[in-house]
Amino acid sequence: MGNILAIVGRPNVGKSTLFNRLTKTRRAIVNEAAGTTRDRQYGKSDWNGRDFSVIDTGGWVVSSDDIFEGEIKRQVGLAIEEADVILFLLDVQNGLTDYDMEVARILRQATKPVIVAANKVDTYEMQYDAAEFYKLGLGEPFIISAENGLGTGDLLDAIIEKLGPDESKDVDDQLPRFAIVGRPNAGKSSILNAFIGEERAIVTDIAGTTRDSIYTRYNKFGHEFYLVDTAGIRKKAKVTEDLEYYSVVRAIRAIENADVCILMIDALRGIESQDLSIFQLIQKNKKGLVVCVNKWDLVEDKSNESIKTYESAIRNRLAPFTDFPIIFTSALTKQRIYKVMETALQVYENKQRKIPTAQLNERLLPLIGAYPPPATKGKYIKIKYVTQLPNTSVPSFVFFANLPQYVKEPYRRFLENKIRGWWPLTGTPINIFIRPK
Repeated sequence: MGNILAIVGRPNVGKSTLFNRLTKTRRAIVNEAAGTTRDRQYGKSDWNGRDFSVIDTGGWVVSSDDIFEGEIKRQVGLAIEEADVILFLLDVQNGLTDYDMEVARILRQATKPVIVAANKVDTYEMQYDAAEFYKLGLGEPFIISAENGLGTGDLLDAIIEKLGPDESKDVDDQLPRFAIVGRPNAGKSSILNAFIGEERAIVTDIAGTTRDSIYTRYNKFGHEFYLVDTAGIRKKAKVTEDLEYYSVVRAIRAIENADVCILMIDALRGIESQDLSIFQLIQKNKKGLVVCVNKWDLVEDKSNESIKTYESAIRNRLAPFTDFPIIFTSALTKQRIYKVMETALQVYENKQRKIPTAQLNERLLPLIGAYPPPATKGKYIKIKYVTQLPNTSVPSFVFFANLPQYVKEPYRRFLENKIRGWWPLTGTPINIFIRPK
């Protein structure tokens, strides 16, 4: 089974509050006005050691005049199409509405598992009001209060049970996993075909979710790797009008299942807000990054100057993380396609890189001695020792200091830049921890 839970329900039933509780954030803007949740729709949750993603579908839907019909269809359609389990949230205080009945009607026809939760049960008596939700025909409603946490443990147990085992564990961990992501029409499919040639050198398919496979194993250019299917390759019959809306959600699954993401940018359009959203997802999931500027064959001015300008524009938009490779390609003429693969493999290696403790201390401690963290409140901060943590998904370094709480963000960035200056870590995020010695 998969890893994605989608929350559906009409406005103001508490989707954002529940989303915040499941993902332990206060990010979603919770506001009385209906439809205030925007671009706060994706978070990570874990319960009893099982990780999964939470999508608040309400935040994706742009309110329009046909709120009722169009919005339900889009919101629920997105959930049925993309999620592995659907959580249908209702509000005990308002009771059943036509909107809820309509959502239930669509969900009853879906093949995905649905969990019903009656929210806003803020007092003991109110739980009896949840009985009317039985008539939706979707099973027993869970009684919860997203506000104060009542019943959310049982709800999470049920979610995990329905999500089933985590499948990404079945994949051979020794091989790198790459995902090609980007917004529609940036050239994902054409670069895929250019990589693979028409004879798709498939070794094995791992049956992932119900639709095709998530991982396809390739043996190309003398390297073995998995390509993670970004559902962008799927038939787009259903999704003509809402490409924008689906493409970021589609990217989520691919990004989570990959080690390195190849972010495709259309050379003629530059970086747009949707590229930034996808980039932020890559960052949030701590994945390696290769930026691939495609359709370079169509750009008039290909001088070195023009390339430099383009590169710095991209790095400025994606700052503060700027240490990643940028490659100018053309899927059509196959220009530098091989280089993309090689660079992705290089980033994968950087992400696994282990730096000996002696080397770290030998190079960094003199630097830290020369440029110590600025004193705070007259207290001098001393960093005595640094080491890399074992078994982490990205290189993670711990600096031991006498007053770790006073080491601020700019100094962490200084340390990160120095580490990147000494060791090849291009394309991979790194973690810097300051701990008491």
